[in-house]
Amino acid sequence: MRFNIPLDQMSIEDKLQVMEVIWADLAGTPEDIPCASWHKDVLRARENRISEGISNFLDIAEAKNAVRELLK
Repeated sequence: MRFNIPLDQMSIEDKLQVMEVIWADLAGTPEDIPCASWHKDVLRARENRISEGISNFLDIAEAKNAVRELLK
């Protein structure tokens, strides 16, 4: 199905609202969203690093601070 969406006539706010509606709809059935096999491999490797204690999770504040430090 092809859509003709008048993007050039839409404001940024309108475009963001449309994206939020589409995202909310997609999020309702995550099992229907295809995932590339390489992506599954990356996620599996990350899970293994977490379980082996090689990596750990950061909360959002810690992650933001880590990125800020890298950008200094």
